[in-house]
Amino acid sequence: MKRAVRSRLLMLIGATALVALALWQWQSDARKAPGKLLTLDPAAITQATLQLGDGAPARYTKRDGHWWRGDGQRADDRYLETLTEAAAAPVLEWRAAGEFDASRIGLSPPKAVLTLDGQRLAFGAVSATGPQCYVRVDGRVALVSLRFMPQAPQQKQQDLGLH
Repeated sequence: MKRAVRSRLLMLIGATALVALALWQWQSDARKAPGKLLTLDPAAITQATLQLGDGAPARYTKRDGHWWRGDGQRADDRYLETLTEAAAAPVLEWRAAGEFDASRIGLSPPKAVLTLDGQRLAFGAVSATGPQCYVRVDGRVALVSLRFMPQAPQQKQQDLGLH
């Protein structure tokens, strides 16, 4: 009888130690998580500028809950919401910019430059390891999902005469 109680007690102590170790590891991993591209809340962004390749930059301003182009015309709110979501893009990995040859990863020159409330994101090439792209933010390079790579806005069907 004493042997069974002692055996159960040792198993309980061992299980408790394993749970404590797992919790410690989980918290440690969470602290080391790469985070997001920017600390900005996408919904709070009011200024956006997008330059694709060597094209002219397109400037947008958010007023009264809607996005407006630099020429004073209404912009596609959904398109701009998609662009501003890049601020909260989950980073898969951060590296120092000096670890890369910028031209080899498409950052010299960048494929696209998105500036959100004054914070610049330079988008480069697609990674060879999967559907991810390189993004330079200040002196670091992040790897993020390719879905955050800025694209040209889609023309509306009526603009194309396709009613």
